[in-house]
Amino acid sequence: MKIAIIGNRDRYEKFSSQALSNPDYDLVFLPRDTGYAEALTHASDAEVIVADAIAVVSRNLIQGMPRLRMIHSEGVAYDKIDRAAAAERGIYVCNNKGCNAAAVSEQAVLLMLAWLRRLVAGDREVRAGRQIEMKERLMVEGIVELGDCAVGLVGFGDIAKATALRLRAFGCPIYYYVPRRKPHEEEERYHVHYAELADLAAISDIVSIHTAVTPETTGMINASFIQKMKPSSCIVNTARGEIVDNTALRSALINGAIAGAAFDTLFPEPTPKDHPLVDLPEHCKDRVVYAPHLGGISAGSFKRAHHTIWENIARIAAGKTPVNIVSPP
Repeated sequence: MKIAIIGNRDRYEKFSSQALSNPDYDLVFLPRDTGYAEALTHASDAEVIVADAIAVVSRNLIQGMPRLRMIHSEGVAYDKIDRAAAAERGIYVCNNKGCNAAAVSEQAVLLMLAWLRRLVAGDREVRAGRQIEMKERLMVEGIVELGDCAVGLVGFGDIAKATALRLRAFGCPIYYYVPRRKPHEEEERYHVHYAELADLAAISDIVSIHTAVTPETTGMINASFIQKMKPSSCIVNTARGEIVDNTALRSALINGAIAGAAFDTLFPEPTPKDHPLVDLPEHCKDRVVYAPHLGGISAGSFKRAHHTIWENIARIAAGKTPVNIVSPP
């Protein structure tokens, strides 16, 4: 079976070494930014594509692979895969649902704490010999404890649920929004309360984004949403940058409409240094915390993801139905 792998070969050598030595697999590695025409010169006869979660798997690529049977995201996201083109051809699209829930939920809580505790600014001030000045200033300004913050989760999938479980230890009131409310038993299990999106914006001290990118969610954290938030509140994004309206959030940060933000993800990626949410005026730079999209890339996440990938490839080879189907044939 020929398998086209779009992404970093080093990850597969580390997390899939046994599968790479399987004589039944003919593997073709392609860099993430390989164009479809070049990809087809090397892998037009592939039966499976495994793609980096931010690699584009286009209609042209799919149509140029007559033997293709499955496209598998290396991660959880699959918005870069043309699922309509795959469905027309009877091709499964699968992901690694839940593989990084623990890792990303840890990152979400880390960013909340880093923002509340001025971690980045504090590190800089200590290195500059201004430790006591910052400490005395913050004793007057006040530091808010995470347990005193109402946290609103936008989305309530695997990662949001894992985040809710971790926030429970801090004693936070936790709210969530999805288009269709979850059963009461599920709300009790995770100690969360349902709120409509506008209400969640208004009552949350921290809005934490955990929804997938779809046409409906793209840009949903927009000027209208932000206008409903408290001036003292913060937005945390460990989901995808496309969910946030960059222009609206930049304006809110500059004008003080909200107090700050913390990002593990920004759109576009790779993130340029002149990004509108990075190249901020001096007066509001310290109100934003960044991480380089590290939330889901723990060793444990990749071990779980690669295990599922090769299990699904074995299922396809045996004529069985794969798991974690996000777009059926």
